[in-house]
Amino acid sequence: MTTTLEQQNGNPMAVADLVSAAQDGDCLAFGELANRFEGMVYTHALRRLGDHSEAQELTQEVLLKAFEKLHQLKVPAAFGGWLRSITVRMSINRQVRRSPTIATEPQMLAATCVDLQTPVEISLQRERVHEVQNGLRRLGKMDRTTLEAFYVRGQSLAEMSQAFSAPVGTIKRRLHVARKRLAQELETSQAV
Repeated sequence: MTTTLEQQNGNPMAVADLVSAAQDGDCLAFGELANRFEGMVYTHALRRLGDHSEAQELTQEVLLKAFEKLHQLKVPAAFGGWLRSITVRMSINRQVRRSPTIATEPQMLAATCVDLQTPVEISLQRERVHEVQNGLRRLGKMDRTTLEAFYVRGQSLAEMSQAFSAPVGTIKRRLHVARKRLAQELETSQAV
């Protein structure tokens, strides 16, 4: 179906007529709808998102979604409100899914970074590190070297397998056993 976007008397077609024509497959009619409502969609998107480029991108997504779902619109004259509700819903979805962006200068960021640990927390953390180191010293050589390789040097299981000349399954078992023994050592030292 081909449509002229102006009626016989030279006046622009009503929105309801354009929607009906677009629902019947007239792509020019939908193009006219998109032209007429693009500004409204962009304005709502910008108001919700607060970012020009995101609002432009969302505008295109909304118009595409409207084109795909136009057959679901039962009242052609309600196109504007229907399109606005799609815009609001998609804006909210985008806001929820995006991570917050904070633009700042590196110097400002460095100046505002605050260590939230109190002196007591720092002292307790140092004490825990000291206890773990003492616990490691009390372990047998195999347990200690296994834990140090994995946790201190950051070796993978495959690297440890090669270094210890043992299968990966054996390394996993050694790690499991060594962690249990270290936990027991730490419990023993805390009980004293």
